[in-house]
Amino acid sequence: MAGTKEIKRRIKSVKNTKKITKAMELVAASKMKRAVSSTLASRLYAGYSWEILTSVAENLEDNTHPFFNEQEIHPGQPGGAGKTLVVLITSNRGLCGGYNSQIIKKTLHKLQEFQTLDVQGFRRPTSGTDIITVGKKGDVAMRRINQNIPEVFTDMPDANIKISDINPLAKTVMDQYLNKTYKKVYIAYTHFTSALSQKPIIKQLLPISKQEIKEMVEDVGILQGRSLTPGAQKTDYLFEGDFNTLISTLAEKITRMQIYQMFLESNASEQSARMVAMKNASEASGEMIDDLTLVFNKARQANITREISEISAGMASLN
Repeated sequence: MAGTKEIKRRIKSVKNTKKITKAMELVAASKMKRAVSSTLASRLYAGYSWEILTSVAENLEDNTHPFFNEQEIHPGQPGGAGKTLVVLITSNRGLCGGYNSQIIKKTLHKLQEFQTLDVQGFRRPTSGTDIITVGKKGDVAMRRINQNIPEVFTDMPDANIKISDINPLAKTVMDQYLNKTYKKVYIAYTHFTSALSQKPIIKQLLPISKQEIKEMVEDVGILQGRSLTPGAQKTDYLFEGDFNTLISTLAEKITRMQIYQMFLESNASEQSARMVAMKNASEASGEMIDDLTLVFNKARQANITREISEISAGMASLN
């Protein structure tokens, strides 16, 4: 059994660790409250904007804007047969449970789907796949597998995210797609469900899928307690001016809004996961302190018993 001094040092060390994890839990809880509030408020705006786009979906059939149509990339262009871009959103710091590992694992599975089996049974890329990483954890993971990473964004704020903060990333993604560098653009993020549940999701960002937009509208409607069955809230709009110009502006704003919403979802998920992880760590520290205190008391009692036995033996020898 370890000595009482060593046990006391361990108890002191665990107590100091518990103070740190408790402080981190309180900070994460404060950030989570603001992040969740922003996420839920933004969902309402995103839901109405997607409803508008769904209501004019029949007019998009004749629309030639590239955001709504799959790019036709020729071999001589930068994308070759059609490269794919994946935007991976992770955190800069750890200590947030399985938040980063879950979305990274799902991204790796998605990268495997972009490959096909050749005649020998080995997987080979159908076309190039690039990864734009947001956060240091995702960047380290993608570099470990030698994935091509054209750009890295690690200076995103972890609280009070504004739409202006994601403008550089949104502009990069949209410009690269319009330049036909990429045929499709996906975004990997973590959807916030509750403080105890976060779901990693990979969605196609470009070209904008009308079917996915309708599904998003229905999901937002469920969250808001509204029924959004097809045709239930159909609205006819009158357009003044050039229709294609209006749709182009609308498409860019909705794409930017999608990216912003996914950042808010990921941030709320990160703070929630970190709060739960630090809470579990604090509880585990408390249990460890109780166990070490019991061991310490047993060791101290054993020392007292031994000393009493030695004194008694000494007294007996004198008699």
